[in-house]
Amino acid sequence: MSEVHAARRDRLRDRCSVAGAAAVLVSRPANVRYLTGCAPAGSVLLIGPGPLDALVHRRSPSEEPAEGRQPEDVRAVVLPSPDGDPAVAAAELAAAELAATGPAGACLAVEEHHLTVARHRAIGSIAPGLRLSDLGGAVEQLRLVKDGQEIAALRIAAEIADQALGELLESILVGRTERHLALELERRLVDHGADGPAFPTHVGTGPHSGAARHVPTDRRVEEGDLLTVSLGACYRGYRCEVARTFVIGTSPADWQIELYDLVFAAQRAGREALAPGVACRDVDLATRRVLASTGHGDAAGEATGYGVGLEIGEDPRLSPAAMGKLDACVPVTVEPGVHLPDRGGVRIGDTLVVRPSADGGPELLTITTKELLAL
Repeated sequence: MSEVHAARRDRLRDRCSVAGAAAVLVSRPANVRYLTGCAPAGSVLLIGPGPLDALVHRRSPSEEPAEGRQPEDVRAVVLPSPDGDPAVAAAELAAAELAATGPAGACLAVEEHHLTVARHRAIGSIAPGLRLSDLGGAVEQLRLVKDGQEIAALRIAAEIADQALGELLESILVGRTERHLALELERRLVDHGADGPAFPTHVGTGPHSGAARHVPTDRRVEEGDLLTVSLGACYRGYRCEVARTFVIGTSPADWQIELYDLVFAAQRAGREALAPGVACRDVDLATRRVLASTGHGDAAGEATGYGVGLEIGEDPRLSPAAMGKLDACVPVTVEPGVHLPDRGGVRIGDTLVVRPSADGGPELLTITTKELLAL
């Protein structure tokens, strides 16, 4: 993978060089990991100005918890004090190297969307000879389309999430709390080889079911409840998501079946809309149109889904206001839901990879059954 990470850094270096930046300071953790394969807590990456890039740490890499291995072609710079700011130290290092080799007034590109105002000012004050420019979302744009190794890691993450969810469905659920079920799911993720959960697991029962991003409570599962679970595994830094809804202990009521069929149809419409060249907003529209046909358009939420990878909620965003079009090899979630106050609701979500129709269309990574099972 070191060659892969080196190639990614070279693409960013070339892009920034064309824009006039002599060096690049990357501080967003997911971006640091994408470019190096590791992301020690608080570390930043300095690309250029010399031939050897630098990963600036507060502590020696050997003292950090395992978070990927630092590549051999990136030098480690350890701050003498744990109270130091790696971003400021990296800027000082760039200023010193450019003063010795580069022209006066050279430009350092920084991630303004990640830096606080205080850190940006500190970088400017420590390196007054440097002009600071905004790197913007350049690294995020590089991260958008995944390579084969990234998609392979997402496949494994999805398999782990499916395994954990499948095992939960075989256990006795009545009487257990939402919080207990969420903790058990996260334990099972780790048992099956995940780094950990991709995000805090959401479990909603009864009136809480179907609510987006519901924080589990001490409410106990009761017969006749709808149960919604949204979980994801993180494997080698890559994150997936799956959401399913079930009914507990009895045959579902008519209103539960009708609502489930509606959300299932909306989710299927969104999945079928995924293709290279399709506008992101059109995928959202495909799901929202189905929900609106029965008067539930307002319950669709802000977005149908989003990109996944080193983070949950990456670009692209599948929402009414989304800009841009989908590319091949972009993994996204499609997860519409409807929540009825005081009654509950349904949410169904999958992680898929956008593929052209010639390759079979979107690749479904999460394969847990979408039948309305009575558990």
